Amino acid sequence: MALAACSSPGSAPADTATTSATTSASASADGAPSCGTDPVTLSAYIETGFPLPKDLADEFSKQYPNVTFDIREDQFAVITQNAPRVLADDPPDLMRLPQVSELAKDGLLLNLDSYATAFGWDQWPASQLEQMRVDSEGRRGDGPLYAMGLNFSMTGVFYNKELAAKIGMTEPPTTLAEFDDALAKAKAAGITPIAQFNGGATGGLAFPLQNLMASYGDPAAVNAWIWHAPGATIDTPTNLKAAEHLQQWISDGYFADDINSMDYATMMSRFIDGKSLFIFDGDWESGNLDTQMAGNAGFFLFPPAEAGGKFAAMSAPLTYGISAKAEHADCAAFFLDWVATNEQARTIAVKVGGSHPMGPSDAFMPPVDAGTVTAETLAAGAQIGADNGSMDFIANATGAIYAKSWTPNLQKMVAGQQDAQGLLTSVQADYESQIGN
Repeated sequence: MALAACSSPGSAPADTATTSATTSASASADGAPSCGTDPVTLSAYIETGFPLPKDLADEFSKQYPNVTFDIREDQFAVITQNAPRVLADDPPDLMRLPQVSELAKDGLLLNLDSYATAFGWDQWPASQLEQMRVDSEGRRGDGPLYAMGLNFSMTGVFYNKELAAKIGMTEPPTTLAEFDDALAKAKAAGITPIAQFNGGATGGLAFPLQNLMASYGDPAAVNAWIWHAPGATIDTPTNLKAAEHLQQWISDGYFADDINSMDYATMMSRFIDGKSLFIFDGDWESGNLDTQMAGNAGFFLFPPAEAGGKFAAMSAPLTYGISAKAEHADCAAFFLDWVATNEQARTIAVKVGGSHPMGPSDAFMPPVDAGTVTAETLAAGAQIGADNGSMDFIANATGAIYAKSWTPNLQKMVAGQQDAQGLLTSVQADYESQIGN
């Protein structure tokens, strides 16, 4: 998810990867940057509510006792609004990034290309990094590397197996029509079909909307819009079908009545307590659900509109960047490389994060118990790779598009104040204004 306030230019250059002060870092034995042996305190600004970054930091400090972490946490909406100001005025070494293009263009993020060469990131599958590359015009998908992922996350649909059995759903739906049928049966049985957060500054209805866009249309066209391809538009015939389908779900009462006041934590607690059949969410919850709903939670990729169609899903790195003014840039980069290549770190990424680690295609993968949610999400990730169906999140198109356009328009749709065509028209107009067209 991504939102940000208006950006302010940074004073540090963004075209060199090691110009920041690295007073406590030194080269490792193989010549690559490291954290050295002197005491280092890495400052990190992370998203609250997710244990993966802190678990990785704890393990890193065990292996490198000279490194400690000073961690600041905020809600994602706060991080996204404050990102430009924080990176300019109080820059951490590592920061959870809402959206990289404007931050990179404004010189607030460090160019990581020299680290990519030193650590061998440029030998990883190119698709892992392309979402974090930004050219001089602020377009993503090409150009220097400005961020790295703690893992490669993916979204889809979680379901409650006990509630599914009550409506006769013994296998995940394989077509959009089958999914619609499950929603109708759940409603008829007095079960809330979908508990989806849509309150505050982060409208969760963007999750099912984008899944519907992928079901009806080409995920590459969605990526082209997010990455500012010339002439790209979100207002297409297939996206209109998707938005109309979402509007119909709202009209049919398939979401919880209080969806516009429901936050993320409430959505999760209701699902875990067995109060909804489905939620649209990401694999970062896999480990949590394997613990909280052992044996009773399942995951599937949102199905295509037609039987036999290819699958697509929002799939992106859990993005972290290094400030252009970072005090310990070398150590921060060394940590990011360790996350992707160390066996214990990769185990944490899978067991805690529930998703595939970054790194070489032949890198170590920990064993995962069959039948768990984590096993299902990892298998789904392989399916997305086989179908070339990875999409970035529509909320990442600009720094402000999520908070200023998608969220209020989706909330108005729930309230009956916006229709499908108005949603797309409004978002496209805001997009063009924000990217300067």
